[in-house]
Order: sequence, then C-alpha cells, then structure tokens
Amino acid sequence: MPFKVTVFNNVSKNNLAGRFHTKNTELHRNEKALRCADSPSLPSGYTGPLHHLHTFQRWNEDRSSKVWTSPWTMWRKYVNTLLKLIPEALSLQDQLHQAVQNGDIETSHGICRIVVALGENHSRALLDQVDRWQSFLALVNMIMFCTGIPGHYPVNETTSSLTLTFWYTLQDDILSFDTEKQSVYLQIYRPVYFQLVEVLLQKAQFPADEEYASWSSDEKEQFRIYRVDISDTLMYVYEMLGAELLSNLYDKLGRLLTSSEHPPSWQHTEALLYGFQSIAETVDVNYSDVVPGLIGLFPRININNVQLADTVMFTIGALAEWLADHPVMISKVLPLVLHALGNPELSVSSVSTLKKICRECKYDLLPYAANIVAVSQDVLLKQIHKTSQCMWLMQALGFLLSALQVEEILRNLHSLITPYIQQLEKLADETPNPSNKLAIIHILGLLSNLFTTLDISCHDDERETAEVKKLPVVQGPNPVVLVLQQVFQLIRKVLSTWLNDAQVVEAVCAIFEKSVKTLLDDFAPMVPQLCEMLGQMYSTIPQASAIDLTRQMVHIFAHEPAHFPPIKALFLLVTSLTLSLFQQGPRDHPDIVDSFMQLLAQALKRKPCLFLSNELDVKAVFQCGVLSLKFPEPTTVKSSCGFFMEFLPRCGELAPVGQVIHQDGKLLLQGTLEGIGGQASRNLMEPFADILFSLNKNCFSYLVVWLKEAMQETGFPSPRVTREQKDNFVQHILRERVNKRRIRDMVKEFTLLCRGLHGTEYTAEY
Repeated sequence: MPFKVTVFNNVSKNNLAGRFHTKNTELHRNEKALRCADSPSLPSGYTGPLHHLHTFQRWNEDRSSKVWTSPWTMWRKYVNTLLKLIPEALSLQDQLHQAVQNGDIETSHGICRIVVALGENHSRALLDQVDRWQSFLALVNMIMFCTGIPGHYPVNETTSSLTLTFWYTLQDDILSFDTEKQSVYLQIYRPVYFQLVEVLLQKAQFPADEEYASWSSDEKEQFRIYRVDISDTLMYVYEMLGAELLSNLYDKLGRLLTSSEHPPSWQHTEALLYGFQSIAETVDVNYSDVVPGLIGLFPRININNVQLADTVMFTIGALAEWLADHPVMISKVLPLVLHALGNPELSVSSVSTLKKICRECKYDLLPYAANIVAVSQDVLLKQIHKTSQCMWLMQALGFLLSALQVEEILRNLHSLITPYIQQLEKLADETPNPSNKLAIIHILGLLSNLFTTLDISCHDDERETAEVKKLPVVQGPNPVVLVLQQVFQLIRKVLSTWLNDAQVVEAVCAIFEKSVKTLLDDFAPMVPQLCEMLGQMYSTIPQASAIDLTRQMVHIFAHEPAHFPPIKALFLLVTSLTLSLFQQGPRDHPDIVDSFMQLLAQALKRKPCLFLSNELDVKAVFQCGVLSLKFPEPTTVKSSCGFFMEFLPRCGELAPVGQVIHQDGKLLLQGTLEGIGGQASRNLMEPFADILFSLNKNCFSYLVVWLKEAMQETGFPSPRVTREQKDNFVQHILRERVNKRRIRDMVKEFTLLCRGLHGTEYTAEY
C-alpha cells in the first residue's frame, strides 16, 4: 500500500496494539514491532512498521519516557528497520516539493518533522552503515531542502528552524569517529556543510524593505531570534570547516562588492557580513589572513540601510581583539564608528562597538583620543542615545582615559564631566520632583559607569605583556579620587534633599562602590569621609545599598590598621541600627536583612576581631541570623546560611561566638531542621546541609545532644517521618564529618521523606 503522511499523523495506540499483539506496556508493544520489522522473513515490499514513525517521533519528544530519551538504546538492535525507513522517508520528497509549491504548510511541516526526527535521533546509527552511505546522504540532502525551504521565517514558513539541531548532531557524530573514519566522512560532508552555510545565509537575509515594514513587532522579534539561532549554527559549523569558511565568505563578499554588472542588494551584503560577524564574535580570528581584506572592503559597502549599518558596526566590534594585534588598521574603521555614533538608529551597535575597541585597543588609541572624547561628549550632550547606551559610552571613555597620562586624564575628565556637575549643582538647589529625580539618577549613573572602567593601576594584564606600551607608575592621588573629592560635598548636598528616596541613595552608593572595586587601595584617601557619610545615611534611613557599600569597605580596608578605626565605627553603627530594625519587625525589609547577613559574613571573613568588640551584641546578631533562616526569600536564606558558615568555625577562636553557640546553638539547629522539614524551598537544601556539616565539624559534642533532644519531639521536623527514619538520619549525619557532599545527599533524601515526596515520579530527577 502506498506510503502517506496521513498514516504518520493519524496512527493510534489501539491500531498499534491490534497489529502487534500488545503485551503489558507500550514499550513491549514497540519493541515487538521493531523486532517484527527487523525480521528477514518479511516481504521486501512490506511497509507496515513505517506506520509507527509518527509514534516514534512523539516518543522522542516525550522526555518523560526514559527508553526514548536516547532512542538509539532500543533502535540499535534493529538497524534493518532503520534502513527500511530511509527509502520510505525519501519517497516523500515529491510530496514535500508539491506541498511547498502549493503552499501547503501543514503537509510540508509534517514531512520535515518526520525526516528530521529520523535523521537527528539516529544519525550515528546510520553513519555506521558505511555501505549505505548514499541513502543517508540523500536523507541529509532532504533535510537540507527543509532547512532552505522557500519563504521568510516566520511569516511564510516555520519549518526551517526545526532542522538546525540536526546539523549540530550530525557534526558531533562525524567528529566523534576515529581519525581514519572521520577523514572519510569529512570528504563526503564538508561540501554539504559549505552548502549549509549558503542556505543559512540565504535564510538569514532580510526581506524587501516594504515587506519587512509590514511585519508585526512579534514577527520581527521571532525573525531576530531565528537569526541568532543561525548565527550560533554558523559558529558551530566553523569547527568542521575551519579557516576555509572565512575565506569562502570573504571571496563571496569580494565578488559581490566588486561586480560591475549587477549592483548587490543590501540584503545579500548584510547576510555575508552577518556570517562573518557570527564567527568572529566567538572564534579567534587573530591569525586569519582574510580580515585585512574584509576591512578593505568596508569603503565599498553602500551603507544606505539601518540593518546593514548595524551589521557593519557589529562586525567591526567582533574584530576588536584582532585590531588590538593589528593597530595600523584602526584608522580604517574608527571613522565609521564615530560617524555612526551620531545616528540614534545605530545606538546599540555603534556604542557597543566603540566600547569594545576602547577596551581592547586603548593603548593604541592615543592619536585618536581627543577626537573620540569630543564626538562622545557631543552625542552625550545632545542626548541622542538612551540611558543604557549613555552608560556604555561612559564605560568606553573610562577604558580610553585609562591609557592616558594623568595630566591628560584630568584635562579630559574636566571637560567631560563639568557640564554634568554644573547641572547637578542646579538640580540640588531645586525642589524635588520626578523629573529632577530622573536627571539626578542619570548623572550619577554616568559618573559611576565612567569610574567603573577608569583604572590607571599597573596590575592590568595587558601592561604585563606589552612592555612597550607600559605607562610609568602613577605618583600621587588617583585622578578618580581627585574628582570624587571635588564633588563629594555636592553629592552630600544632593543626599540631604533626596535621602528618603531609595533610588537616589542607591545611585550615590553605586558611584563609590564601583570606584572602590576599581581603585582598591588607591581609594584610601576617601575612606574616612565615606565612612562618615555612610553612617549618616544609614542613621537617617536604613537602606540595603548602604550596607552593600559598607561590606565593600570592610572587604578592602578593614585589614589595614590606618583605616580600621573608621571602618570599625561604621560596622558597629550599621549593626546596631539593623538590630533595632529587627526588634521593630524585619519582614518588610528582606533586602536589608539579606545585605546585613552578607556584611556579617564578610566581617568574620576579613576581620574576625570585630566580633570581640564590647559594643557588638553577638547574641542578638546570632538570633537575627536564626530568624533570617525562616524568611521566604531564597536569597535572604542563602545569605543567612553563608553567615553561619563563617560564624560556626569561629567558636573556638572568638570567646563571644563560642559562648553564644553554647547557649543558643540549639535554636540554630531547630531552625535548620525546620527548613529541611518543609518550611524552606527544596532548592535551599544544600545551604541548610552545609550548616549541619559545619555544626558537625565544629560543635560535635553539642550537636549530639541537640539532635537527640530535637528529634524526640513528636511531629518534628515533619509529621510525615517516622521515629525510625529520624533516628537513621541522625546516625548518618553524626557519622559524617568529612564529606560535605554526602551530608548534602542525606539532607536531600530526608527532606523528601519530610515532604512525603520520596519515591515519587515528581522527584525522580532530584
């Protein structure tokens, strides 16, 4: 009987059972069907087993079926059946072509799903049949047709995207063979993959301008994602085709741009550049001999379209590392980038490309620095770009200025930020309103992003490897510190007006936090002033951003004797105020609790002697940590567990810590067991297990007693666990004092028992 797609799509389990005498399960039914199909006694024209291809496809998509998650585990015993399926699948080609011509999307889509399922799940098995390589190659070419099916995705077709994973699988299978067999298959399939590149670049082309303008925003977004998938595929294919792929793309682009007979469409040019960009973004092209020629072709490109201009920019950005090794070529591309900065439609591509160039090539941009700063300052003042791109542009300028001499940095900083400082002074005197707030946050964001990347220290790896470019060691204050000192009083003035606004406070803290992270010890002159300001801020209105900045200060400066007094005073003040907040009810401030727990952990890690201060109520701190374990926010619970992981090992080193554990340690154990018993998310079991491990390792004698007492309570930590299960858990925990991973496994097992989930399908992969 003729083979029809409708057979695949309409087959039912009852039909399967009737034909192949079902035994107990669907698995038995299908294995029996395969065994029957594999029998050499069947007539040569028999196609009955092919009725099961649709069911086979559905099983492969159903990841809950273990045997079909790896289809080869069953089908490898029945290779003959697979070989019989190939010609039958190939016989659908005429029907596929007819469906495409007639615009029958449903039929063409169904056939493509069938051949892709067959090829993708069994490519290794079919490749192993060396004497049948031609039939499998024919199937591959049929899938190639599905990849290049006519029409623009997703408006005219939605089939081509189904095939992309197949090409990954086939390549992996070919490259997994031994060298000799791999060489044979590469001779066959390298031309196929070169053809695939052509097909993918054709599919990646934009439609005509009028057609694209008629697309909905959702269709444009789907097309963008589809192009990203194509880009990922091209990057992966490079592993097989190597440098020859770049040469191939370059030759095509060169012929296209130098042809005098037919002017190239911008879509064709853009697609070839997109292919090159896709590879250059992820693959090291520093040794490619085609990149200079590619850059030489840029002047020939008639950039009269936003999509084409975007791709030109992104391609230049992908070559930033190559430009760092070939600085003579910077002058060929930098004018294009600076010109594009003035076009708001090219905002993302031009600014991100300039940022990459400034980051990778900063020591080679000295001749162009003045022009880059001038153009950037102009577009910033004209407010051409959106906020996020303005921040990127400031980061780019930070990279650029880092390579200049201190005098030049200060001169450029003065011209760059003076307009913003003047605007900020004006805003500080005005009555607060939403418009002023946005402007203040924007200016503070510009400064913080500039200071994030402006780093003149000599620990830069680039300077270690490029002695000829190495600048002399900077003597005197860091330029960023000088600027911060100049604007410090202005920032305090802004804070005095906006202290009740969390977003403004966060923006202020971000300036100093990013500066501290970048400058490290160079920030030292600002430590006393900043500690004083942070104390005043937190005393007025406690906010998480202030705690985070305090934690950063503790991390970097607490170990230095000269800076310890202001750091200690700030730490004790923040701790005291936060403990008062706990007394009032901390549930409305999970972000503050989260940051506070991280601060305590950092203090124990960097300067444990802070917990020896008479002004610190260690017992109250401990109890707040136990309370924080019961918060519903996972991040807060993790931070609390992190605090105890630093706290418990100090019980022998710090007398106040040891005393608190002796008196109230059982509360911590109870809170931990309650979380394991079901009060906390199962995703948090590892941090809770780590607390048990630390108790076992550092407080074993206490833990033995506490566990025994806690587990005697009926229904604790869950009414679902029996006394025997609890005793078994306790015994296993107490025996394991070395292997943290085993403790985690025990806790995961026990929490399933506590939740009544042990042994259920729901937790099969847990």
